[in-house]
Amino acid sequence: MAFVVTGNCKGCRFTDCVAVCPVECFHADAEMLYIDPDECIDCGACVPECPVEAIFDETELPDDQAQWKDVNAEKAPSLPVLTETTDPLPTAEDRKKELGF
Repeated sequence: MAFVVTGNCKGCRFTDCVAVCPVECFHADAEMLYIDPDECIDCGACVPECPVEAIFDETELPDDQAQWKDVNAEKAPSLPVLTETTDPLPTAEDRKKELGF
């Protein structure tokens, strides 16, 4: 099992989750974060830190978000590891409001 970053992260890229991760499983591109399922230790520390509820246990992914399991597994290994918090994207606060948070 692993945790999965879903589409709610896209356009936000808040990195509060990275700060509490005890391993280096988060990767980032210009739009969002991804979790490498081979590095994730299933601790769940990241879940309550996400201000847009973008992270789920892979076994609890909503049906309409199931594709993100494969997206994370495919993209994360080829992207840079993110080990420290960074500023969210300039669109983050608007995206957060759009999502209802």
